[in-house]
Amino acid sequence: MADFLERADSGSQGIIDELTQGLLARQATISPKYLYDPLGSRLFEAICELPEYYPTRTEAAIFDAHGADIAEAVGHGATLIDLGAGNCAKAARLFPLLKPAQYVPIDISADFLRGAVDSLQRRFPDIAMTALGMDFSSSLVLPDAVRRERRLFFYPGSSIGNFDPETALSFLRRLREANGDLLIGVDLIKDKAVLDAAYDDALGVTAAFNLNLLNHLNALLGADFQLREWRHRGFFHAERSRVEMHLEARRDIVVRWRGGERRFAEGERIHTENSYKYSADGFCDLLRQAGFEPAQRWTDERNPFLVCHARRD
Repeated sequence: MADFLERADSGSQGIIDELTQGLLARQATISPKYLYDPLGSRLFEAICELPEYYPTRTEAAIFDAHGADIAEAVGHGATLIDLGAGNCAKAARLFPLLKPAQYVPIDISADFLRGAVDSLQRRFPDIAMTALGMDFSSSLVLPDAVRRERRLFFYPGSSIGNFDPETALSFLRRLREANGDLLIGVDLIKDKAVLDAAYDDALGVTAAFNLNLLNHLNALLGADFQLREWRHRGFFHAERSRVEMHLEARRDIVVRWRGGERRFAEGERIHTENSYKYSADGFCDLLRQAGFEPAQRWTDERNPFLVCHARRD
């Protein structure tokens, strides 16, 4: 059985304060980490299967095509630290190639992670596993149970795009300070129509994923959001080089929660996620600013996406 450690970094009051501040801001904003309650995590798994959502299959194709080269660059026996591990499937595909000495999946959705890791440990009993239920976006203090030898942070799926470039730089610097190398997937700039479809699919799964955030807010805040009163918006903002996701009020609404309330006018939005898109050279420059040296990179030119192995300089 895998070891499992859970830590509430800021405590429930800290979460309530953060969410309240976001809801009362001039442009109401909620961090995308709150999209990933247990149901949100399952909905994101479904998104990854959609024909419109190219990042997961494109990244997987890069690993399939270049797996041997990636394994040679990374080497065997690493402490593989999987950031935002979810169902752990992306890392598990690499186990036969990378042969990690320890696997450390980290995810904010602790209950979802627990089930995934228990199943994975049965499949790979020879790999030591220490799962961490925690929010790594603002702090990355790892417990003593995580080996210090040959740490490799694995951050696939272009999740780095959820941070604005300045915050991404700070985050990458924290990884550098945690004494690890990096294997990261990054989505690249592409046609607006492709990006719009990927974040607003015809089946409406991404809409359900975004709207489920309101269920999570109801649970965390005791709020009275009604999902039928909101609609999903997802689109590429070319000038900012990012996809934006919002929840838009269908009519004038007053939302109340413990200790607060806000009136939303028809058409007013809650900003729930950004996904920044980079050029390959631009992202490698960001890595260098953070103290990493981009050692090798692999791309898919048909549907531009980058996988990069970066070492501490």
